[in-house]
Amino acid sequence: MTNRINLKDADSGAVIAMDVEDDTLMEEIIESAASFWNKDPGAYVVRSGDRILRGSTTFGESLIASGDQLERTPEPEGG
Repeated sequence: MTNRINLKDADSGAVIAMDVEDDTLMEEIIESAASFWNKDPGAYVVRSGDRILRGSTTFGESLIASGDQLERTPEPEGG
């Protein structure tokens, strides 16, 4: 199933819309966004509200709804 999310870059405030599948890893979302913004994927995580979604978590496991806005933010533990 395809889901539409909005991903905000914490550094720049830029937002992109992405279509992801339930089996898409958060790591893949980070890498795709970094490529789109021409940035290094580096030590980043996806955040939903106050929840940190690690790279090995799939979209389906994350319990995020289609249409939600997520944020690409630096790894709080420094990677």
